[in-house]
Amino acid sequence: MQIYLDHSATTPPHPDVVMRMQQIAQNDWGNASSLHQWGDRAALVLETARMQVAQLLNAPDPETIIFTSGGTEADNWALLGITRQYTTPQHLIISAVEHPAIAATADWLATQGWAVTQLPVNGQGQVSPESLEAALCPETVLVSVIYGQSEVGTIQPIQTLTQITQRHGALFHTDAVQGVGHVPIDVQALGVDLLSISAHKFYAPQGVGALYVRPGLELQPLLWGGGQERGWRSGTQAIGLVGGFGVAAELALANLDAEQLRLSQLRDRFFRLLADEPRLQPTGSQQSRLPHHVSFCLPQAPEEVTGRTLVRQLKLASIASSAGSACHGGQANPSPVLQAMGYSKAIARTGIRFSLGRQTIAADIDWTVLVLRQILNRLGVK
Repeated sequence: MQIYLDHSATTPPHPDVVMRMQQIAQNDWGNASSLHQWGDRAALVLETARMQVAQLLNAPDPETIIFTSGGTEADNWALLGITRQYTTPQHLIISAVEHPAIAATADWLATQGWAVTQLPVNGQGQVSPESLEAALCPETVLVSVIYGQSEVGTIQPIQTLTQITQRHGALFHTDAVQGVGHVPIDVQALGVDLLSISAHKFYAPQGVGALYVRPGLELQPLLWGGGQERGWRSGTQAIGLVGGFGVAAELALANLDAEQLRLSQLRDRFFRLLADEPRLQPTGSQQSRLPHHVSFCLPQAPEEVTGRTLVRQLKLASIASSAGSACHGGQANPSPVLQAMGYSKAIARTGIRFSLGRQTIAADIDWTVLVLRQILNRLGVK
């Protein structure tokens, strides 16, 4: 019995996505910039996918969707595409619980003279609107706050934060990689200027993503060359990956409400079955949370027991989980996210995440809970 509970790291491509990619590889493999019929077929794939992704986000125009290699590129570009337009360093605001694609880019900008403010979060990992209001100043040009936190599942009050930011005349970006395809995200209702997406988080292939760019907003190109993607992101588009991305977006939109409800019920079942387990403390907000996300820490674990220890033990039972974010899961360092939420360094090394998906059923949850209790007993966790 194999149970995959690491969908926040990546998801298995949907069969319809795989079929579409195969069709493209066989029949529509041309260069979308070419003027002949092979190019025309590839261009149709490209623009169809752009429309499908735009519909998923309720974007006002398909041209607001710029395809990238994934969420990391979209995050980097959101920050650099704005900040590189300034000859004199200004002020940037991010939260203390950003993905490394944002946090590391902000760190680099700080070395270039930019003033960077990290907004604190509460014990559930949420930014307060009041802290953003206090941090904004005339030099602030961009605010970037993650939509749904990948390690602890907390969803931020993005609409409120964008309204505050707009009143001060700054731009707002959100990394919505963990949210898109799992919860309804309407870029117009949210009021965001920029939003990052990664296709492989909702049953599309790895290696493709997108950046939503509000109409009328200008960006500094990240890549120069042939002028693809409105001249902002040169390079021949990966038509097969983009086509699969489009199908996944269409499927996500069609099934969004039902799947969100189903996964949130499984998530709540997971927490409920472990509510009497004092050795596991839930992390993140229980009220404002991604529907497919479950996370814990071990407040009384022996020093040698970390989140990675549990992940390895679960692996032996053929259960996939994650110690925090997969992007830095190979390190045993304390989680910066958990530390920002007020956990000690010792406890911040014990975070573990389970993320559910379209093939997860109640029996998977029940078995994982049973195995997890046995592992805690075997490791001597009190």
